[in-house]
Amino acid sequence: MEPWNSTLGSGFILVGILNDSGFPELLCATFTALYMLALTSNSLLLLVITLDARLHVPMYLLLGQLSLMDLLFTSVVTPKTIVDFLRGENTISFGGCAFQMFLALTLGGAEDLLLAFMAYDRYVAICHPLNYMVLMRPKICWLMVATSWILACLSALVYTLYTMHYPFCKSRKISHLLCEIPPLLKLACADTSRYELLVYVMGVTFLLPPLAAILASYTLILFTVLRMPSNEGRQKALFTCSSHLTVVGMFYGAATFMYVLPSSLHSTKQDNIISVFYTIVTPSLNPLIYSLRNKEVMGALRRVLEKYMLPTQGSV
Repeated sequence: MEPWNSTLGSGFILVGILNDSGFPELLCATFTALYMLALTSNSLLLLVITLDARLHVPMYLLLGQLSLMDLLFTSVVTPKTIVDFLRGENTISFGGCAFQMFLALTLGGAEDLLLAFMAYDRYVAICHPLNYMVLMRPKICWLMVATSWILACLSALVYTLYTMHYPFCKSRKISHLLCEIPPLLKLACADTSRYELLVYVMGVTFLLPPLAAILASYTLILFTVLRMPSNEGRQKALFTCSSHLTVVGMFYGAATFMYVLPSSLHSTKQDNIISVFYTIVTPSLNPLIYSLRNKEVMGALRRVLEKYMLPTQGSV
């Protein structure tokens, strides 16, 4: 078969979960509701962290970055998926596909690293509280944030350029919700076995060390918490860490399934379901997990509303 993407004018057809579903209208309505929830909750959490001075501490600086990543990640995929379904068109240009892949890989990689830094922040706060403001001073926090973005961006750029350099055959259908490496490589005319192995190795390298750091941090945290004399302090520490571990479980579970498990162990339908989970479901749940069960965040939300909303209402 002759390659067809010799020019950037060529495009792909995204055949995602909405096209293969027996009840696409219900799924579309669900995606829309989840996207609005993700948009509202992440934006509100970012706003509260920015406006309330009491939350200008390392833990909430990192949490704000997580909300920003989730907000951008779901916005890269969900609006186009919904609009394409409503319009009856699901095409994406060659350049648009490359750009979507780059953004998705950047945001996913940055979140991967950020979650490890958030675990380190909790480790320092609980295991070394007296040195917390030294080990987690603003300069260190911003270095963590910058490292997450820069490394993820560089990695995504290399992956995107190498993936899109392949010649693709006449079949333009990508059986996936978005442009990602595994489904795109199935359309390549060239032998991609070495590159697929490289993607697998790099996926393991990029995912497992941060996950190992997270598990090590929380193992040390658990030992420290169990030795705490105060039952209230022990409950507060476990409560804070449980939220983070819930987010870690959702993110790394989906990422491991997609990029670490061999392709022979999962099908196209499973890939589509997992992609919905980490692009739509997880970004909508993360801010709720962190905020609804967090007294400091809820207190800050009340203060922001009282300061910026109630005076306006009283003047009407």
